[in-house]
Amino acid sequence: MTREITERVEALLPTLRERAQWTETLRRIPDESIEDLREAGFFTLMQPRQWGGCAADPVLFYDTVRTLASACGSTGWVAGILGIHNWHLALFDQRAQEDVWGHDIDARIASSYAPMGAGAVVDGGYLVSGSWAWSSGVDHADWVFVGGPVLANGKPVDFGSFLIPRSDYSVDDVWNVVGLRGTGSNTVVVENVFVPRHRFLSFGVMNSLTSPGLQRNSEPVYKMPWGTIHPTTIATPIVGIAYGAYAAHVEHQGRRIRAAYAGERAKDDPFGKIRIAESASDIDAAWRQLSGNVADEYARLRDGGEVPFALRARARRDQVRATARAVAAIDRLFEAAGAGALADDTPLQRCWRDAHAGRVHAANDPERAYVMYGNHAFGLPVGDTMV
Repeated sequence: MTREITERVEALLPTLRERAQWTETLRRIPDESIEDLREAGFFTLMQPRQWGGCAADPVLFYDTVRTLASACGSTGWVAGILGIHNWHLALFDQRAQEDVWGHDIDARIASSYAPMGAGAVVDGGYLVSGSWAWSSGVDHADWVFVGGPVLANGKPVDFGSFLIPRSDYSVDDVWNVVGLRGTGSNTVVVENVFVPRHRFLSFGVMNSLTSPGLQRNSEPVYKMPWGTIHPTTIATPIVGIAYGAYAAHVEHQGRRIRAAYAGERAKDDPFGKIRIAESASDIDAAWRQLSGNVADEYARLRDGGEVPFALRARARRDQVRATARAVAAIDRLFEAAGAGALADDTPLQRCWRDAHAGRVHAANDPERAYVMYGNHAFGLPVGDTMV
């Protein structure tokens, strides 16, 4: 089943590549692209089997996201985020899953996990208010996860995600940016909305592997660490964009005539070949480390074991490193591309902008991840919960 899905997604790549400029102009993913992904079965990859999904190997999911991003960075970014939310919902109370998938098996969920609001404890649940920015793909969502503290008597007592239906929030169209323009990462506004208790999931509960959804969704993939899943979802499209940038650069240089150098063919320039080789190696290294750590974690869970902290810390370290390598490789290629690559309709300049836009996501901050890893190496308190 998963092989058929990946083959159908692969067949979409030429179309998504052709739509890349349209996607950027729209400032959101075209409805046609979302529907194509739905028909291909992409959104079922991380969905639980009880709801018609695949509960797939996470490496296969991320590899599919990487492939999508190589054709269109914004499409890969949104597909990965919307797709991984089915994994997150699988950890919620069964009643929350029924609220969403019991009404529509194809329902999609957007998110903004940063604590830009809060939920006050009330009888039976929480009263949630806030304004959550950067909710990628929200235009295509029926529900949203918003992150924040739980407040009791004005004091924080927990932290997690509140699940809210589309009828209970509004969207401010504010996404006017230089890169990843097609992600439609607009702002979700929630004003005094009641969220029943079963539609809240604590990050602490997730990290302790005691999520209520595990009672029914017991497949190994749902025991993957949140501190690996979330950052990898953010880094993977950037690596995919790097693969797309590499392909675009090689194609462009293969036919480029350098007028400033007496009509020299770019493909005859030995220094250009060195840049290509260095960039290709860095991009491959980024993906090998990123996917390799996910594979190692999943293998331990599939064998009935647990994921040790040292492996989780390594995955976080290599996740930010993968982002840095991918962005640096694109920079190296872009610097050598010549003025012709600056045109609005060329893919390389879009890849360059999209990758740098993705780099600014908090999950890609290298220093925090490196300090965390160094603290662990020295036996010091880690001090970072995203691991």
